[in-house]
Amino acid sequence: MKQQDSRGKGSTAYHHGNLREALVQAALTMIAERGVPRFAIAELARILGVSAAAPSRQFRDHDALLAEMARRGFEGLEAELALAAKAATGNPVAALEGCAQAHLAYAGRETAVYAAMFDQQLAPSVYPELLAARDAAFMVLRRVAEAACNLSQAPRRPPPHMVALHVWSLAHGVATLFLDKDGENAGRLPMSPKELLEAGVLVYLQSLDLPMSL
Repeated sequence: MKQQDSRGKGSTAYHHGNLREALVQAALTMIAERGVPRFAIAELARILGVSAAAPSRQFRDHDALLAEMARRGFEGLEAELALAAKAATGNPVAALEGCAQAHLAYAGRETAVYAAMFDQQLAPSVYPELLAARDAAFMVLRRVAEAACNLSQAPRRPPPHMVALHVWSLAHGVATLFLDKDGENAGRLPMSPKELLEAGVLVYLQSLDLPMSL
């Protein structure tokens, strides 16, 4: 029944000139159910009720469709990071912590998109729009890190770019650990993703002699 419904919706979207969007949405559903390695354009065409050649008129190949999903994902992440930073106006360290948690929350809410965003087979240099979206999301964190580092009491101020990379990596690492498709890792650890990330960011920021937000 689910497949039949998907085919019907896809055909309607296509007849209204919206095959591109239908492909993106169907691909997200497929990735959420099976993961990126089992995502196939040929099957999307069959599910949407279009010819095998139809998707190629919208996306050059499998990677181009994946890159489009990833681009949208980074734009969504940028918006979430910007909201987190704005919510902690006047407290750069709290903003840094908030951005880390916003990254994790986005990964948990948009698991299929997140999988596309960090798929290793995509070379950002081949997809300039994807590269621009990824850099824009990171720059939100970079600006927050700059403001936070200005508060450091360390003899040498930590490099903001390095701090942003470390916080980004912490959030991504925790997301990857807990958001595996089968949830096996989450069941083996005695804490939630949010708690683990909070502790990791706290220890890291203390090592930089930054004043804590609380």
